[in-house]
Amino acid sequence: MKEVKQFFIRHFITAPIGFGSWLFFVMGAGMNIFAATGLLVAIYFGGTFTLKQIQLSSNLKKLGMSRSEYSHIKGQITGAKMKIKRLNGLYGQVRSIQAFRQLHEMNSLSRRILGLVRSNPKKFYDVEKFFYAHLDSAVELTSKYALLVNQPLKDKELRIALQNTRETLGDVNKQLEQDLRSVLASDIDQLQMEIDFVDVSMNNKKPLLEMKGDPHNDRK
Repeated sequence: MKEVKQFFIRHFITAPIGFGSWLFFVMGAGMNIFAATGLLVAIYFGGTFTLKQIQLSSNLKKLGMSRSEYSHIKGQITGAKMKIKRLNGLYGQVRSIQAFRQLHEMNSLSRRILGLVRSNPKKFYDVEKFFYAHLDSAVELTSKYALLVNQPLKDKELRIALQNTRETLGDVNKQLEQDLRSVLASDIDQLQMEIDFVDVSMNNKKPLLEMKGDPHNDRK
């Protein structure tokens, strides 16, 4: 959401400047329309690029991150989006209700984790294993399960392999749940601190409120 907001801010700033400059070049300076249009394009894209760099520097300063660090995390987020897209494409290939439910849970958990990291890139370090291993395991195991379940052979060995895969997918789901808890841990701690602060503030105010409401104190 923040990236979308900053995108519109960049264009709302550069659009009037660019077209205002174009009008000046054509009507005020008597410049050729094609030359003025070329300058318009240069001003527009140059302005948006400059503003984007300023916004990025401001964001990195608030996050306390370097550009290389931020770029690495953005690359991991892009890769994770592609992997989740692969998971989404497997819905039509699983045959059992259990496997479908597991796939749905993995997709849901993965999207939530990814969304939280996108909104706060520093949370990436709370769930590095999600990006480097756990999401890969979910994609590979589900892909192999979909491949096996669609084979015409239904012998005992294949049924055992499918059952083992479903059980392992259950373990992967539990790991993804733990990843979600990890990425939410700092938010939960912060919320608890705010609750404790409010409780302390309210408890400190209670004696004063009781004194004001005591009729004996009023008579005194």
